[in-house]
Amino acid sequence: MGTNIKNLALALPSAAVITKKIIVPAGQQESDLELQVETEANQYIPFALDEVNLDFQVIGPAPNSPDDVEVLIAASRKEKIEDRVAAAEAAGLKATVMDVESFATQTAFELIQRQLADHGKDQNIAIVDVGTTMMNLNVLRNGQSIYMREQPFGGNQLTQEIQRQFGMSPEEAEAAKRSGGLPDNYDSDVLAPFLDTLGLEVARALQFFFTSSQFNQVNQILLAGGCAAIPGIDEIVTRRTSVPTMVANPFANMALSSKIRPKLLSSDAPSLMVACGLAMRRFDA
Repeated sequence: MGTNIKNLALALPSAAVITKKIIVPAGQQESDLELQVETEANQYIPFALDEVNLDFQVIGPAPNSPDDVEVLIAASRKEKIEDRVAAAEAAGLKATVMDVESFATQTAFELIQRQLADHGKDQNIAIVDVGTTMMNLNVLRNGQSIYMREQPFGGNQLTQEIQRQFGMSPEEAEAAKRSGGLPDNYDSDVLAPFLDTLGLEVARALQFFFTSSQFNQVNQILLAGGCAAIPGIDEIVTRRTSVPTMVANPFANMALSSKIRPKLLSSDAPSLMVACGLAMRRFDA
């Protein structure tokens, strides 16, 4: 990109982070709050506290108690963080923020919210991120995450099927998947069954949400991740789930630099939800 920016915001996958909301008395000094968070964290973290990086954020007043506040605790093994910081340093960059992928996605969602009816108010919005090997479901309601689930399914399965059907190496299959040029039967024999399975996996994930929460409805699905760039995927998911589905594009209402190719950005946009959310972080916060 030819940028000279050296500060970097990184994110850990949700599976590498333990998060917990706790209720504590309001109006505490920062040092007292830190002590209380550490005490509470001991109950939920299955490691010694000196083996983890721990942080917390006051979310706001507790829902049912005016004298208390709700605090979000996040903790991860130090080695997970140190590995990523080392990778940044090897690239000549300085990691100044370490976030969680699901939280970064939520931050980017603020930009998409404006594209929804009534800005998504009082609606259950399911963000489905289909990556290489994992599919993440994060259901938001009024900006708060009310349900998360991760299940093993991703674009790798399509790559492997291309390898098997057409006798390609993993690299060749990945390149062909992105740039096209596959035999005529690719769409019917390989892509269509994969997309149908993807639609079923999304429907299955929503079913888990309905059975483990008080909700029985999702108002909107947002597709993110590399697989969301496949043309027609939104229609297939809509058909399988009976929920209106759109492909996430947090850049839709942004002014673009002359260095950016709009068509390329548009096709990459669903893969860049986490990156966009991280870029919205303030380095001095």
